[in-house]
Amino acid sequence: MTHLTNDPAVFMEEMLEGFCALYPQYVELVSGGVVRSTESKVGKVSVVVGGGSGHYPAFCGVVGPGFADGAVVGNIFTSPSAQDAYNVGKAAENGGGLLFITGNYAGDVLNFNQAQQTLLDEGYQVKNFYVTDDVASASVAEINKRRGIAGDFTVFKIASAAAEEGLSLNEVERLAVHANDYTRTLGVAFDGCTLPGAKTPLFNVPKGKMGLGLGIHGEPGVSEDAMPSAHQLAEILVSGALKEFETNSIRKIAVILNGLGATKYEELFVTWKSVAKLIEDRGYQIVEPEVGELVTSLDMAGCSLTIMLLDEELERLWKASCDTPSYKKGVSSLRTTKKKHAATDVPKQAHVQLSSSKESHALAIAALSILENVYEQICAAEEELGRIDAVAGDGDHGRGMVKGLHAAVDAAREVVSKSGGLSSLFVESGDAWAAKAGGTSGVLWGSALNAAGKSLNNVDVVLTDKEVFSAISAGIHSIKTLGKAELGDKTMLDSMLPFIEELEKKIDQGDPILIAWGQAAEVARVSAEATSSLTPKIGRARPLAERSLGTPDAGATSFGLIVNSIHEFITKN
Repeated sequence: MTHLTNDPAVFMEEMLEGFCALYPQYVELVSGGVVRSTESKVGKVSVVVGGGSGHYPAFCGVVGPGFADGAVVGNIFTSPSAQDAYNVGKAAENGGGLLFITGNYAGDVLNFNQAQQTLLDEGYQVKNFYVTDDVASASVAEINKRRGIAGDFTVFKIASAAAEEGLSLNEVERLAVHANDYTRTLGVAFDGCTLPGAKTPLFNVPKGKMGLGLGIHGEPGVSEDAMPSAHQLAEILVSGALKEFETNSIRKIAVILNGLGATKYEELFVTWKSVAKLIEDRGYQIVEPEVGELVTSLDMAGCSLTIMLLDEELERLWKASCDTPSYKKGVSSLRTTKKKHAATDVPKQAHVQLSSSKESHALAIAALSILENVYEQICAAEEELGRIDAVAGDGDHGRGMVKGLHAAVDAAREVVSKSGGLSSLFVESGDAWAAKAGGTSGVLWGSALNAAGKSLNNVDVVLTDKEVFSAISAGIHSIKTLGKAELGDKTMLDSMLPFIEELEKKIDQGDPILIAWGQAAEVARVSAEATSSLTPKIGRARPLAERSLGTPDAGATSFGLIVNSIHEFITKN
């Protein structure tokens, strides 16, 4: 477990500060991550990697000459926000265009796509790519649904080396796609990992067993098998990683035996002995293999095997020099002492006018009180929401909701202090939630509050029941559109959609909003509990669908808790 912390809520931020203080010759801190502290050739394509923290040396550890130009770093096991990706991407861009690369997770896709669109709107050339190397997370028929795990590293390396050679943005993207097509990974876990400040691991592997096909965010394996010897494990990993390339004629491969955080290097060396022999016995030539920790999962005990087929151009790029805090190859000619100008966060422009009528300002004050109460209720439920989420996911839902609501409340207080109205409060608090929390829930809840706020205005004297419904409906519609989930997919929509349907029905029947809300909130609570019988069809929990049976969806549960706490608060006040 993680023993050394100050405040677990800012563990990632303090980690980045310490990292940048240790390696000023490589990196400098920007809002949302790090960028190179040395000059790059003007017009060079900038490769920016990223994802949640807890995976060191991925992602900030591979920033430097010959490798990444920047890294966007989210909370532990949580996608960075779109604002974070925008900030780092803009700071790293050097006139040749920008390629974002991260793993194929819903939160990363949503947030990095938003950042890309914002930068495109500002005139930058930007492309995004999502790594799909994990053979255990989906079949070949659904290869686009696979997640990115330790194979992130090979794709990062190839794209970065291509950019360092001065290739165009289109060529760098092509080579990232090519590397991904030729990369496969299979991992195993011997025990779970523990989030900073937590007292128990996200999952446990039964004694004498191993979890096969794990993720890198504290997700357990897709199955449990008997604990093998090192040689037996090597056979499992080699067969699984190479299976889909049996008919390919390429005989050169890059290989990474990756430790996940708690497996000792000596154990990896013992396993490598068998891995290397098994691969060579199959007729492959191993080119510059790597054994060690490259993409970890906090203190998880386990390892993964990544292989990448090497044609002529991939071999050249795999062997290319690089110099970063955690990974070096032939570095003598790469380093420059010339510093870049200090990269700074780009100030975010206000989306709305804060001026408002006295009546709308009074409504904003009331909404702030409600939001503060919701924050208190979610704080109290944080541990339980994390426990539910950890059954088939990464256990970060409670922590992410707390972080997002904290930011939303701070933004709402700022709006009220400046005499802003109800529309401003929702828009600004939504933007703050998305910017600070990251992850899937962060971008979805941020979008919902923003959409709700934009359906209102800052001058209404009275807020009608229909306007309340329209605002809530706009928020939920935004989540449905952005998240692309449907009823029955085991997401927050399985609580939200029944809620809004019941709310509309009761309001149309003439029930006062408080009564209608209470009845709809109860429907949301019951619907959230009913997700226990569902299996997830999208998102990070999908590869562990059967394991989630009997446990409600964390997002649906938190929504039910929120709407019920709003009803209770208004009733009492």
